[in-house]
Amino acid sequence: MRYELYYWPSIQGRGEFVRLALEDAGADYADVARTPRRGVPALMRFLESRSLRQPPFAPPFLKAGGLVIAQTANILLYLGPRLGLAPKSEAGRLWAHQLQLTIADWVAEAHDVHHPIAGGLYYEDQKPEAKRCAAEFIAERLPKFLGYFEGVLGRAPKGGHALGKAASYVDLSLFQMVAGLRYAFPRAMARLEPEHPRMTALHDRVAARPRLAAYLASKRRIPFNQQGIFRHYAELDA
Repeated sequence: MRYELYYWPSIQGRGEFVRLALEDAGADYADVARTPRRGVPALMRFLESRSLRQPPFAPPFLKAGGLVIAQTANILLYLGPRLGLAPKSEAGRLWAHQLQLTIADWVAEAHDVHHPIAGGLYYEDQKPEAKRCAAEFIAERLPKFLGYFEGVLGRAPKGGHALGKAASYVDLSLFQMVAGLRYAFPRAMARLEPEHPRMTALHDRVAARPRLAAYLASKRRIPFNQQGIFRHYAELDA
C-alpha cells in the first residue's frame, strides 16, 4: 500500500513520529504537503473537505486506502503491525499504545513550556510565564518522564528496546523525544542523561538503524527549528 501523510512541510512536529515509522520500515509513502505538485493546498483541501464523515481535527493524518486516520498515537497503532513495528499479541499492542499515549502527554508538556498561556500567542507575549513553566518542567516533569521510560526499558525483556528484543514504533518515538529535548534543553539534558543511561543507549541504537540513519542524514529530515514543538530558548534552559 502507498500511504499519504498529511502534515506541515516546514516542521518536524507530531508528524515526525509517523515519518520515523514509515522511514524505518521503508514504506511507500508520500509526504503530501512537501510534494511540489500538491503542497500545503492539498493538505488544506483535505482538512476543509465537507465530504468526510470522520474528518480529522488537525494534522497529522494518514490516508491508507479508504481510511483517513488522525492523531499520532492512533496512526501508529494502525501502522505498527503493518510495518512490523508492533507486537503480534493484543496485550502487546495495547501496551505499545499506552506508552505512545504517555509520550503524547510528554510532547504536549514540552510544547507548553514555550507556550504556557496559549498556542495562538507568540512566545514573546508569554516569556515570563514560559520561564516559570520551564523551571517546573526541568525540575519536576522532565525527570519524571525520563525516569518512567528508563524504568520501562529496565523492566522489558532483554534486548534494549521498550517492548523487548524487537524494535517498535515506541522506540522510534523515544528516540525523537531525546533528540528533541537535547535541542530544546541541551544544558538540562546534559545533567539528566547520565542518570538515564538506557534512554541514551536507546537513542543511539535507533539512530544507527540503517534506514533511519539514511533518513536522518538526508534532506527529508527537517531540522529542528523555532516553529516546531521543540524550540531552544537559552533563557528557558536553566
